[in-house]
Amino acid sequence: MRTIAHIVNPVCVPPSSDLYAAQPVTFESMRAARRFAAERVAIKLFATGYPEDRAVMPAEFESTPDLDRSVLDLGTFTVSRKLPLLADILERLYAASDGCEYLVYSNVDIALMPSFYVTVDGLIEDGHDAFVINRRTISRQHVGLEQLGLMYAQIGERHPGFDCFIFPRSVYPRYSLARVCVGAAWVGGALALNMVVHARRFRVFADLHATFHLGDDRVHQAPELNDYRLHNRREMQLVVADVERDIGSLDDHPSILTHFPEGMVKRLRRRAGAR
Repeated sequence: MRTIAHIVNPVCVPPSSDLYAAQPVTFESMRAARRFAAERVAIKLFATGYPEDRAVMPAEFESTPDLDRSVLDLGTFTVSRKLPLLADILERLYAASDGCEYLVYSNVDIALMPSFYVTVDGLIEDGHDAFVINRRTISRQHVGLEQLGLMYAQIGERHPGFDCFIFPRSVYPRYSLARVCVGAAWVGGALALNMVVHARRFRVFADLHATFHLGDDRVHQAPELNDYRLHNRREMQLVVADVERDIGSLDDHPSILTHFPEGMVKRLRRRAGAR
């Protein structure tokens, strides 16, 4: 039986935040998907966060050591948001998941369909060793846990971007994520680039009915948060430079570039070693 470890990053938020309703749905959907897959896949659920987030850590999830730094330690931002670094989250998952074959990271507002882990297992059986499953966006008509079945019933709409990642644990030590933070643009691209570079068969699944998101608020795109996007863009430049030191110019790997917007790598490229 294949073993998969999945981590999320819960955060304590006020009722005004979109995460206030979304996080409990995510946690319950993960528990339900684990139960659904119990006879086929062994699933270990993990959560990590800051000490002040312990109150919202979901029951039945294994906790990792607290996060101990954020993007605020790396610069000054117009609006203070204590956003974790993606590498810090994944390092904790890697350290806690010895014996697991595959790792899953998804945003904490991404809920799972009951068949999610069975779907992941099937895609691995089909030969995909690293892949992204893009969410479906559903309405916020139903947000209570007792309405989870009604959320499942919505087909939803296709959504661009990367928000749920599956990759082999064995290759994670080769990933270069610089200091990209979660909750801002470019973070998904940084992880996806590492995944495709080190995969034998990578794919972005844009139309699977496997995950969903309540509404389409896109809080991270607010103009006052633009400096977080710029931070991640600078870090993504370092990721590209590290990858090209490893495998050579990405222009020589056209199959890799097909997974990203045309011209993205050229806009991000900077001289190797420029730190």
